[in-house]
Amino acid sequence: MPDRRTLLLDAALAVVADKGMKGLTHRAVDTAAGLSEGTTSNYYRNRAALVDAALDRMLELDAALLREQGPAGPPKDVGELAGQLASMVALLAGRHAGLTRARLALSLDRPESVTAGHFQLVGGLEHALAALGVQDAKDRARDVADYGDGVLLHLLTVRRDEQPDAPAIAAAVRRLVGN
Repeated sequence: MPDRRTLLLDAALAVVADKGMKGLTHRAVDTAAGLSEGTTSNYYRNRAALVDAALDRMLELDAALLREQGPAGPPKDVGELAGQLASMVALLAGRHAGLTRARLALSLDRPESVTAGHFQLVGGLEHALAALGVQDAKDRARDVADYGDGVLLHLLTVRRDEQPDAPAIAAAVRRLVGN
C-alpha cells in the first residue's frame, strides 16, 4: 500500500483527470482517496502546494512509465522509431489515459510545468532522427511531437470510444518523417 502522501497525490491526479482543475479541492482529494475530511489539508496547506506536489508526482509516474517500457537503445531505422512512438501514444491513451488527462489539464493551468519535458522530447526526437539521417531533423521532430500530442488529445476527447490504432499512428509518423 502506498504511503499517505502518495495516496493523496494519486487521488489528486485522478480528480484532475476526472473533473479538471476546477474540481481539484482538498475535500475532493480526501473523498477520492477514501480518507477523512481534512487529511489533504494537513499535508498540503493550500491549493498551490497541492498542485506543486501533484506535478512532482506526475513526473515520478512518467519516469516509472519509461522504466516500465524497458531500456530502449537507439532505433535502428525510422520504422522502429515510429513503432516505439506509436506504442507510447497507445499506452498513454489507453492504460494511462487518466494520467494523460491530468497532464493536459495541469499543462493548461501551468504551461511552464510541461515546458522542460516538451523540449526534452523534441530534442530526443531530433537527435534520433538526425542519427537516422533524416533531413530537417529539427523541424520533423517538432512535427512528430505535435502530431503525437494531437492524437492523444483526440483519443481522449472526440475519439474516446476508439481504441488507439498503433499501426496507423506509426504509418503517420513515417509519413511525417518522410520515410
